[in-house]
Amino acid sequence: MAYDYLGLVNDVNRRLNEVELTSGNFSTTTGYYSFAKDAVNAAIRHIQHEEFEWPWNHVEEIEALVPGTVRYGFPYDAKTINMNTFRIKRDNSLNVTTKKLKILSYEEYLDKYADLEYDTNTSNRSVPTHVARTPSREFMLYPNPDKAYELIYEYYTTGFDLENATDVPNLPEQYKYVIVDGAMYYVYQFRGDLQAAQLSLSKFEDGIKYLRSIHINRTDYLRDTRVHY
Repeated sequence: MAYDYLGLVNDVNRRLNEVELTSGNFSTTTGYYSFAKDAVNAAIRHIQHEEFEWPWNHVEEIEALVPGTVRYGFPYDAKTINMNTFRIKRDNSLNVTTKKLKILSYEEYLDKYADLEYDTNTSNRSVPTHVARTPSREFMLYPNPDKAYELIYEYYTTGFDLENATDVPNLPEQYKYVIVDGAMYYVYQFRGDLQAAQLSLSKFEDGIKYLRSIHINRTDYLRDTRVHY
């Protein structure tokens, strides 16, 4: 069975001995079948909400800087931004090498550099060396960029709902059973079988614990982050 929205819904249907859907009737379902589709998305959302930084939600973003522009918005689907990953990308035509940006708190930025956002004097512009997170899902750069540098940073997405029969979740295929176990919990609730729902919920939660143990609960090594002067 293909690993896509249709395949996941049919995994649920087979467990309940229901007629399987096809690509031809998938978009026009009603009743139980519509709920089965909702249950699959509900299970995926539940998994996504359990952790901020599932590895399958990791994205590397490239932002084209605009000379004279200090503030830039977060991507619309960003859940968490890794502020330690901001760096200017090497560009020989702009005579710049890859440089990692240092982090400023928003309050420190306002204390020291607030006027630079409104200063139109181009002599104050240069290659950014610092980045600050604002309270409004934006980041700010210091100094004001003087050229169209490329800024690279990494973040984790919120995930997405499946809509079309061929849509594929961003969870790896080997964990599709966790999605199906979660969908069964919602479907059994829909059918009023609370005992079976509780059993499915227990399996679902065990699956999430396994995902967390594999992908989240690990420390590769300890790093001394003290600043030495």
